[in-house]
Amino acid sequence: MLRRQTLLLSACIVLAAVSFLIPSFSIRIILFLLLLLVTGLSLSAARANHEKDQRGDTEEGDKNDQIFAAGSLFEATMSGMREGLLVVDRDMRVVASNPAAHKLFSPSVSKLQSQRLTELTRNPAIYSAFLDGLQGQEVSGVKVETHGPERQIFDLRVVPIGSTNGHGAEGALGVFFDITRTERLELVRQEFLSNVSHELRTPLTAIMAFVETLETGAKEDPESCQRFLSIIRKNASRMHELIDDILELTSIEGGNVQLRAAPVELRALVNEVYASLAAHAQARNINLQNEVGPDVVVYADTRRLEQMLTNLIDNGIKFGREHGAVTVRHESGTRDQIVVEDNGDGIPAQHLARLFERFYRVDRARSREMGGTGLGLAIVKHLALLHGGEVAVESELGKGSRFTIYLPKSLFISTDKT
Repeated sequence: MLRRQTLLLSACIVLAAVSFLIPSFSIRIILFLLLLLVTGLSLSAARANHEKDQRGDTEEGDKNDQIFAAGSLFEATMSGMREGLLVVDRDMRVVASNPAAHKLFSPSVSKLQSQRLTELTRNPAIYSAFLDGLQGQEVSGVKVETHGPERQIFDLRVVPIGSTNGHGAEGALGVFFDITRTERLELVRQEFLSNVSHELRTPLTAIMAFVETLETGAKEDPESCQRFLSIIRKNASRMHELIDDILELTSIEGGNVQLRAAPVELRALVNEVYASLAAHAQARNINLQNEVGPDVVVYADTRRLEQMLTNLIDNGIKFGREHGAVTVRHESGTRDQIVVEDNGDGIPAQHLARLFERFYRVDRARSREMGGTGLGLAIVKHLALLHGGEVAVESELGKGSRFTIYLPKSLFISTDKT
């Protein structure tokens, strides 16, 4: 028994050393599983030896205990893996799998064992990767997409199992790494960079064009010079606002904004926002109406709530009808509801679901003409979530839009960074 334990311990050391030396990540996974299995056998042998000395159990009983302990350890390891693991034999039949693989391929079937790979999937990339594995080739970096209720993306790595004596391997082991979130974040990053570049390019092009015009002689004409400088200032201000909004949104999404929630007198806060936007509203002949009751108190961070109201009211002024109105009111329910309503042209239904996305615009040309950065509603959304609430929109063409901020009736602050 002592010799067996010594051999098992030596095997553990060898497997551990080899797993660090081999560069292949997939083979490291296999060696790690084998290491767990051998470790389990070693521990089981030591425990069985101790119990034999204490109770005088038979050799057969020791072997059963070892097998049970090792089997339990291996099963627990397989079941606990988030990655899907699938093993096929030379005939492309499944001989082993774990729950993650079962969920990936056929959750409606009781088990995957003994089924052919072609019965589980018609994806040619998966089949080709396992076929290469059976031919003795290690395959990695195969991107696999599923198109079920939720689109998922996996990085598949396949390694051959058994000796390759010119006739291929005895089997192949595939590991499916879920990279859905990584791919989604990469797509968001690419879209964000593309949108930022586009938004900055437009005012920067205008600035450069008018500077060149001034350099070529227009500066000698005082009237033209003043007009061009005014356009340059306008575009520079637009770039400044865009950068400020990008930094603000990044800070909010990164969890770097600390809220100081306290009771807020809503009517007084709305009046302050109206005062700051009065000149803008007057220029477009928009009537600002405050229908919040004098005793209404909500729980929020005063500065951040003012920021949300400013963005929504400013949008109502920009995109509402001239000689129209923007109204703020409070509605009570299980949550406090702050409603910002205008009687503008409304928003087409197909745009409502994406309205709070970064840089999403219903009418790009008009939005840029009005001076919007495309980030105001995204900031409102994330600040509402940070308060433990949300923001919603309802709109009907020709009848205006209604934005509602929902806030909890407590000082609860959400930690959700969505």
